[in-house]
Amino acid sequence: MVGNIIENNMVTISGKIVSEAVFSHEVYGEGFYCFTLEVPRLSECTDKINVTVSERLISKESLQIGKLIEVEGQFRSYNNYDNPEGSKLILTVFAREIRFLEDDKKIKNPNQIFLNGFICKKPVYRTTPFGREITDILLAVNRPYNKSDYIPCICWGRNARYSAGLEVGQNIKIWGRIQSREYQKKLDTGEVVTKVAFEVSVSKMEVCDKINRKVEPKEEQEEKQEERQEEKTEAMKN
Repeated sequence: MVGNIIENNMVTISGKIVSEAVFSHEVYGEGFYCFTLEVPRLSECTDKINVTVSERLISKESLQIGKLIEVEGQFRSYNNYDNPEGSKLILTVFAREIRFLEDDKKIKNPNQIFLNGFICKKPVYRTTPFGREITDILLAVNRPYNKSDYIPCICWGRNARYSAGLEVGQNIKIWGRIQSREYQKKLDTGEVVTKVAFEVSVSKMEVCDKINRKVEPKEEQEEKQEERQEEKTEAMKN
């Protein structure tokens, strides 16, 4: 990772640009642009992840649809108060470094994230219609100037059972990947619209307390089997 990336929030994603870079906002005269990166999974599925980048890091014209890139940065959140349906949490990868790739064969680990933060909402344990165990965690990750990013995370299987008992305020470290998920929402008008949610799928977790308890990582083969099952389940739902 690049040296100036904050160590409690590190992301690397690789994939294909699938949208034009559009102006997002300006801070102290520095403009920022957003675009969508299509990131491959272990299966044929992909995740479409939002990326925000400074005009001082790379020119807008360089970010052409179809280009393969690797992005290093942080997973950040902010509230969009202009949303007509009310305040909405927006999640994006804030790019610190972008590298262009020659071909997709160079993409070996296309989606990696590490977060060190604090549980800020009681974990919610549930099971899917297919019997899979899931626990939802909202993680607050500190960044400079007294700001925090609020990152939704999902734990599976035994990690789900374990994390269901964690308490608000506990400090945890997680490793996993960023995933996008489509869902349908019915508006007050009766119209049904398709929306996209973003969250971190947790593959390994460490609880940082006095006892230094850990949730041991799954063996690599077991982890890949569980991820493939997750993608198969999502495909069946879609």
